[in-house]
Amino acid sequence: MSRRPMLSRRPLRVFAVAAALAVSVAACTTTPEGGGSDTSGGGGAAAGGNQKVTLQLQWFVQGQFAGYLAAVDQGFYTDQGLDVEIKEGGVDIVPQTVLAQGQADYAIAWVPKALASREQGAGITDVAQVFQRSGTYQVSFADSGIASPADLRGKKVGNWGFGNEFELFAGMTGAGITPATDVTLVQQQFDMQALLSGEIDAAQAMSYNEYAQVLEATNPDTGQLYQPSDFTVIDWNDVGTAMLQDAIWANTERLSDPAYQETTVKFIAASLKGWAYCRDNLESCRDIVVKAGSTLGASHQLWQINEVNKLIWPAPSGAGLIDQAAWDRTVQVARTAVNADGQTVLTQDPDPEAFSNEYVQQALDLLKADGVDVVGSSYQPTEVTLNPGGA
Repeated sequence: MSRRPMLSRRPLRVFAVAAALAVSVAACTTTPEGGGSDTSGGGGAAAGGNQKVTLQLQWFVQGQFAGYLAAVDQGFYTDQGLDVEIKEGGVDIVPQTVLAQGQADYAIAWVPKALASREQGAGITDVAQVFQRSGTYQVSFADSGIASPADLRGKKVGNWGFGNEFELFAGMTGAGITPATDVTLVQQQFDMQALLSGEIDAAQAMSYNEYAQVLEATNPDTGQLYQPSDFTVIDWNDVGTAMLQDAIWANTERLSDPAYQETTVKFIAASLKGWAYCRDNLESCRDIVVKAGSTLGASHQLWQINEVNKLIWPAPSGAGLIDQAAWDRTVQVARTAVNADGQTVLTQDPDPEAFSNEYVQQALDLLKADGVDVVGSSYQPTEVTLNPGGA
């Protein structure tokens, strides 16, 4: 099969985001603002008497964060008396550090990365586990013979590094592969060009982002877009090395303050209502994300929100509740999986204050009393048709 690079995609690390929300979506600065270190519950009163709150995202504005954008757009935060500013992430922004340094009131971060920061002294607590499942794949062409971690032996295996690689390394180790010697490890860019050009045999991808990129590319053999049947996917949820990802993190020290506790419950409730809205109003949330400034394209954003919904719904115990078994598995992989540098994510088990279900449970009780479906037992994903380049 002839494999050429996908020319229509731009690297995900370089696009700019325009602010187009009722509140500002701004790049994070290194200057404390909004009173993130204020212990009054948020950043002080905003115009109209609402409590000003800042949320730090872990990446650029995209469908991965649709629920928070929808909560702004639909007035769910305002209904809770909050004026929320969403700060977009980027290459050099570590959201849990921004939070720990008092430059935001809450942050979205993957659990293993945040726990590593906590082990190093960051005072942060997981207060709502929004993504219940991992969205990380390892993607190969179907004719590569790669259908399981064991098949990666002797192959050129791409990964992003930066702490994103531990599910992959745990999966290979569990299959009897020594990553440092049994495969050729390749530092992969945050796109799928290396896979499509044949430079690597297996590429790291998020189900809601990079995997869509290969399906938005033209197959030179057919002149049509690639199809899922052209690829094989290793899903770490199936392998058993999946780690918890996007969660809402709060400042541990400030959680001793009743005002911040109350704000935390309100913020979680409005955020989860935003995710319930995106579950039930997929196209509306696509439009909200596009309006917020993402340049990834409308069909790409529709795919992304649809795939993210699969990571959240259904939520049998209630959206955002932290499942102890999933937490323990994440910690175990973080303690035992060794990357190419011989490092593990964690050197010891996190302390009991690393997560709490107290605030998310109160938020769920508020939502249920308001008639919001926080379980989504009847949720069914939508069949999304991708356009060339995600347009």
